[in-house]
Amino acid sequence: MLVWCGILFSLGILAFMDSIFNYGEIFRQVNSVFFMLVSLGLLVRTTTKIRHAAREKLAERMTNLEMELGAMKQREEDRSRSGRRSGVPA
Repeated sequence: MLVWCGILFSLGILAFMDSIFNYGEIFRQVNSVFFMLVSLGLLVRTTTKIRHAAREKLAERMTNLEMELGAMKQREEDRSRSGRRSGVPA
């Protein structure tokens, strides 16, 4: 991300210098295309990171729920065992 932002900053500086020194029409077209492509790359990278974070959050939540379910099953088994020992039917 830092590299992408550095590239965008450099392109911005070049565009500013172009407006001052008037490098020419070809430079403006090339700079605008590069700026657009780098911005698109940043957008794709950001959305990918957001989706990945959402998946990680869901996976963590699923793990926590599985642990809770295991603990509940263990408690139920312990209750049923203790009920059998005391002679009370489960």
